[in-house]
Amino acid sequence: MKKFIIAVAVLVVAYLAWDYAYYTLGVYVFPSPQAGDPLVWATTDSDTIYVDSGGGPEPFVVQGVNLGVGLPGEWATDYAIDKETYLRWFRQIQDMGANTIRVYTILHDDFYEAFYQYNKDNPDPLYLLHGVWVNDYVQNSHRDAYDDEFLGAFLADCRTLVDLLHGNKKLSLGRGTGSGSYRRDVSPWVLGYILGVEWEDVTVAYTDQKYPQRNVYEGAYFSAAPGSTPFEAMLAQVADKTVEYETNRYGQQRLIAFSNWPTTDPFEYPATIATSFDKCAQVDTEHILPSAKFKSGRFASYHVYPYYPDYANLLLELDTRRQKGLTIYHARAQALLKRPGALSREQRIWAEWAERIAGDYKDPSGRYNTYYTYLRVLTSHHTMPVVISEFGVSTGRGMAQRDFNTRRNQGHMSETQQGEALARCWRDILDAGCAGGCVFTWQDEWFKRTWNTMHAVDLNNTPYWSDYQTNEQYFGLLSFDPGKEQSVCYVNGDLSEWGPEDVVWAEEGAALSMKYDERFLYFLIYRQGFGKGGQALYLPIDTTPKSGSNYCENHNLKFERDADFLVVIDGKEDSRVLVQERYEVVRAMYGDVIYGLDPYIDPPEKYSPRFTGIDLPLTLQSSLPALENMNINGETYETGLLRYGNADPASPDFDSLADFIFAGDYIELKLPWQLLNFSNPSEMQIHDDYYEHYGVENLSIDKLYVGLGTGETRIPMAPYTLKGWGKTVTWHERLKPSYYAMQALWRQAG
Repeated sequence: MKKFIIAVAVLVVAYLAWDYAYYTLGVYVFPSPQAGDPLVWATTDSDTIYVDSGGGPEPFVVQGVNLGVGLPGEWATDYAIDKETYLRWFRQIQDMGANTIRVYTILHDDFYEAFYQYNKDNPDPLYLLHGVWVNDYVQNSHRDAYDDEFLGAFLADCRTLVDLLHGNKKLSLGRGTGSGSYRRDVSPWVLGYILGVEWEDVTVAYTDQKYPQRNVYEGAYFSAAPGSTPFEAMLAQVADKTVEYETNRYGQQRLIAFSNWPTTDPFEYPATIATSFDKCAQVDTEHILPSAKFKSGRFASYHVYPYYPDYANLLLELDTRRQKGLTIYHARAQALLKRPGALSREQRIWAEWAERIAGDYKDPSGRYNTYYTYLRVLTSHHTMPVVISEFGVSTGRGMAQRDFNTRRNQGHMSETQQGEALARCWRDILDAGCAGGCVFTWQDEWFKRTWNTMHAVDLNNTPYWSDYQTNEQYFGLLSFDPGKEQSVCYVNGDLSEWGPEDVVWAEEGAALSMKYDERFLYFLIYRQGFGKGGQALYLPIDTTPKSGSNYCENHNLKFERDADFLVVIDGKEDSRVLVQERYEVVRAMYGDVIYGLDPYIDPPEKYSPRFTGIDLPLTLQSSLPALENMNINGETYETGLLRYGNADPASPDFDSLADFIFAGDYIELKLPWQLLNFSNPSEMQIHDDYYEHYGVENLSIDKLYVGLGTGETRIPMAPYTLKGWGKTVTWHERLKPSYYAMQALWRQAG
């Protein structure tokens, strides 16, 4: 009996050791049984992707959607999306007309279980473009691309991904990736790999300067061409080892691409542009050459948005306003380029751009369109298909960048405008000769941050409220609206949503009601006779005990308390929110680079009676001297300006950006929390005094005070109790109008 127990124990230990070695460490003994050439079902030529689904290779246009990992109340690294949600989303994505999903990193095993179940008996499957993530901390640290924590981890993650997609991996929760037992072979539907991330230009430049001798790599499947940079040689090594591992172990190959974006695109730019945009590095995947042993194909992957960084727009500005550069060199570009020794570096760069653009910044419809122009330059450069693996616009109320040609801005676009912009981007992508693209992104993501609002919010609590001022949270085709089934209120003029329990203050002929959710503070304002027109109304709001004023000199108004904000309802076109100048966050945080002053040398008085507009920065001051008629200094826009319209998604005239609407003598109004300097409304925290703390610090409050008046007498103010919701958020899904716009476009194409 003892021998039997020992034998069983030995077998169990042996099995566990084999299981750990095979599924966790990736150890294997026998190579692929695939005889001869590896199994390949996706190939490319110079501009087209081909997929063989059983009837021979057919052209394949990537109609893709990027899929994130965020849910309200959860961080991305929580991987909180379950299998049932993925299955439902896959159906909605395919119903939209998409044929491809793109993910950025290894997800929790629920994703792959759902993907397998969705595709296994589906005659029209969804395909997958899978990324391999490079840790943000590593890329933004002192490490170069040959550091083991960069390259070693990159290679290991590629190998892990290959095993995982073939159903041969177990992972514990690790470096920002999912975890679980990956036992489903989803490889039949994996179109290809997009290796890496949006490269930090300083990491690329640092690597290239540190290791000038490491610009050579020669592998069995990929090599670095003569003239490659050290960073490109590193990428050739990653591609080579990834293909080698999958070929040897599984007998398969699939498409290979590397993530890239304009910041590290292959081009040199004239000095004005390079300096203005800090363009210091190039990555050219044309230098990463496949060998005859690589039977699949490669494509160039780029994230390109209409608004940033719009190099082509500045080229157009320089060309048009200065009458230099492309205008001078266009006619002589070919001849000049044949005599490189006769040109200075700057002249050569201008001549190359003259050749690329050929003086034409217009799209096929005849409109000036530098987005299309840039895409056309990319496709002309590459000898492989180009896929725009990220393109999109945000429906957030806040804006961070402008598109000067076609007004496809980063933010402050309604959900209807988002659909129109996405459709135009898609037409530009196809007209420029790309092999398709992926919309960014499927779902809104509450946890995201944006450069021009991140100073104003508590970054440790962003998933727990929906910050409508932070545009990065609203790129999705799918919205997560507050409320379990519907929002607590819609600004649509329907007074039935309001009850006596919502009244904050009332007197004969006037009343004010309030409520709130994870996105907005809502107001119902009543003033007898307002519907007849011609009368402005004022709502002072007191949030912080640290500052404010009981007098507004701008409008000659007096309040019962020291107010920090003033809502001015003055018709459909000229209503806005003002802030007492001491509490203006942009002045405190960006005064030096926008207004040219040090805000802390001579700060506004605590009780200053001056109220000013609320702005968001769009660009910060450039180090270059201003060029004639060119705005390259700090730029802001008035985000406190209120927009009139119907904000009810069920309404035929729905405007997702509408802030207020009239209904006879009533006004419905919604204000996003951040507009009133709430840094974390889930715990009812606001900005403390900037000039006591030299920046934004949190201050907890449990009530605010609000008033209503016409200014004829001192405006009374009443308290309104605030209670945070902590980490328990409510939300429901809603497909945006942009979803249906893409559905109409892609279904028609299919």
